[in-house]
Amino acid sequence: METVRHSEHTLKTALISENPRLVSQYEKLDAGERRLLNEAFKPDHDLFGPITLHSQLDWIISHPEAPQDFEQFFSDPYRKAPSPDKRSIYIQCIGSLGNTRIISEEYIKWLKGYCEAFFYGLTVKLLEPVPVSATRCSFRVNDNTQNLQIHAGHILKFLKKKKPEDAFCIVGITMIDLYPRDSWNFVFGQASLTDGAGGGGR
Repeated sequence: METVRHSEHTLKTALISENPRLVSQYEKLDAGERRLLNEAFKPDHDLFGPITLHSQLDWIISHPEAPQDFEQFFSDPYRKAPSPDKRSIYIQCIGSLGNTRIISEEYIKWLKGYCEAFFYGLTVKLLEPVPVSATRCSFRVNDNTQNLQIHAGHILKFLKKKKPEDAFCIVGITMIDLYPRDSWNFVFGQASLTDGAGGGGR
């Protein structure tokens, strides 16, 4: 087992930029937001807490990626940002998320609240849930787990057609396993940055 922990200096260097465009954004923060930003880097704060890696199969170890600081993210020419007429995140439930309707509604309520907090300033809207059959996606039974799985790429096509005009993006969620192609065992989710659509399974 291994623990990844970043120092206060490392976090500040990665997240605070001297880029004039970003500095102007920092200056617009209110008192509460400034306090959160200042406290976030302290070792005892849980916003950027240590990450425990349990085995060599953990994603961080098995899929090494080049680091990206906030300025690189902000300056990425392919980064999409909300516009005045596209400021809504739509959530599309596919199939049941719990054993009962009440449990499903609780999950959605929690997810909506999380999205509103994380993507502060954007509106989060819920689309009417649909059964899996409505997506007309290909499916299979996994040979190893015997779980039903639906094709992630087909989910994206379905979501793209359902995306409202004022949507910044649309996100599909389901408790059914996903797979991106026949040669893969499963995938946690799949997204298209250009289409502003993404779907995730359990």
